[in-house]
Amino acid sequence: MKKNIKIFSMILTAAFVMAGCSDSFLDRPPQDSIAAATAYSSDDQVMANNALLYNRVWFDYHDYAAFSLGNFRGGESTTRFKDMENVWFSTLPETGPNGSAWRAFYVTIGQANTALSNIQKYAGPDVSPAIKQYAIGEARFMRALAYRYLVMNWGAIPIITDNEAILGDPLSVQPNTVSSVWRFICSEMRQAVEELPEQPYGTNTSSWQAPGGSSGRVTKWSAEAMLARFYLTRAGVESAGGSRNQQFLDSAKYYAQDVITKSGKSLLPNYRSLFLYPYNNNNESLFELQWQYIPKTNSKWYTMTNSATAQYGPSGSIMNIADGWGGDVYASFWMLSLYDGFTQTTIPSTSLDNPSDTLILKGSTKDQRLHETFMLPGAVYPEITRTVNGADYKPFVVPKDWGGTPIEGTATEAAGAWIKKYIVGRPQDTGPSESQDYGNDTYMLRLAEVYLIYADAVLGNQASTADGTALDYFNKVHTRAGLTAVTTPLTYDDIFKEKVLEFGFEGMIWYLLIDLHYLKQKKAYDILESQYRGFYSITPNVFPNPTSWTVKTSPNSSGFHKISDYVTANDGNFNLPLPASEVSQAPNLKGTPVDYYGDK
Repeated sequence: MKKNIKIFSMILTAAFVMAGCSDSFLDRPPQDSIAAATAYSSDDQVMANNALLYNRVWFDYHDYAAFSLGNFRGGESTTRFKDMENVWFSTLPETGPNGSAWRAFYVTIGQANTALSNIQKYAGPDVSPAIKQYAIGEARFMRALAYRYLVMNWGAIPIITDNEAILGDPLSVQPNTVSSVWRFICSEMRQAVEELPEQPYGTNTSSWQAPGGSSGRVTKWSAEAMLARFYLTRAGVESAGGSRNQQFLDSAKYYAQDVITKSGKSLLPNYRSLFLYPYNNNNESLFELQWQYIPKTNSKWYTMTNSATAQYGPSGSIMNIADGWGGDVYASFWMLSLYDGFTQTTIPSTSLDNPSDTLILKGSTKDQRLHETFMLPGAVYPEITRTVNGADYKPFVVPKDWGGTPIEGTATEAAGAWIKKYIVGRPQDTGPSESQDYGNDTYMLRLAEVYLIYADAVLGNQASTADGTALDYFNKVHTRAGLTAVTTPLTYDDIFKEKVLEFGFEGMIWYLLIDLHYLKQKKAYDILESQYRGFYSITPNVFPNPTSWTVKTSPNSSGFHKISDYVTANDGNFNLPLPASEVSQAPNLKGTPVDYYGDK
């Protein structure tokens, strides 16, 4: 798919760019203006046409922008070279991930719009009413979620529900107010709740079965959980005087509780299991992007497979040999400092030329999420093979660097804590895969988040809460990580920290900060300004299987950022610049936002 195609033609034609024909969940029959009338003649055809809503349309976001925006901007991970614009909030209208994300969200919306139109027009008499309703619910679900990402990243954006109406008249495209966009996406997701069934299509049907016993399709519970997320955010959007809107807090609590008590979903017993292959569509998952390994001899492999791990995986020796472009992507020092068990000290600077203090973390943690999210030197992963010079080494011991001996490397200290999450091993560990071509899914919504949404909604505008159910739900997430149950009242900071640690490198942290910025701007700025985003080193006390690490910052060592290793936060950090190519085609994108509903 050519990335320089303009969005306002792309969103119309997204449904028509697929080639090939298959009965696989991840493929769909060819669809163009002639075939559309005959491509909706059975239940399976209708659902196959919707399948690309789970993968291909999200590709340009998932491939790189998801972690560039969600993790780099959020400050929980950093990089030496890859995407300095989002690390240091210098994103430009021309910045690649900025345009890629925008493009992907509107392609998703365009495909959802096309699906809604085609289902209504072309679904034949052999299509059951239940399947027609299911497919409509899927399209609404995806459209609402794409708008959620758009409004949180760019603020006022245009709501488009009819691509043909705007294709010939881009000057008619104008932004809608943030409040009315949130009203729209909540309305869309409420309708999806009514349209989607409680069980996913394809469950117990061999031709549609996916690992974990589910087809991976969204359900009523997926929509209710997403609606709980939306309402918790909207409570801040519609805040008054620094207090979240109680009506929307109550709605978030209601939908979260409904999912928790009625969906049949449950947390996996061990956090580690969430990212051990094959984890796809397990019972904790409420929505995943559905990727599939497709041999590159098949022209359809591109954008149907998980390519993102190639971008941030630290080395091809533990992946496919041509991958592992993320040797410069690490947990941030700030992120490591959040794990219980590490003690931070400061060495004041004595240099006028380098006025930044040196920070030192020392210790270890019982929090199992660190081991499964980031690779610290000396940590051991029995499920992963490392291949060096044609020889396999297992279990994998994280080296201090990737050169030298296959086990230890040559350095005395590591340059950072590399990314572990979603790194599932080499083909001999996981089955068939190729460079940029993996079949492991990407979590978009897990039950753990729903537990924490409930606790956050109960806290509401209070300084703390001792509510028994909120504490119980919080502790289900907290104790699974190997930590002792919390018995004191919960505060906002407790819940925020738990979300950061639970969903590290899942593209969520930036959106948590946007949630906070809707409500308490200064607190959001304070968090951003507290994050050391520069270089550091890690030294294990023994190798392998360290019992503690020493993490030491290297102030002002980055050639890209001479003045400080911290950002200065302001309101401008919380709205990405509109992509230059889109503004040139639709200049009214920069116009005054209007309420989508007008006087309605």
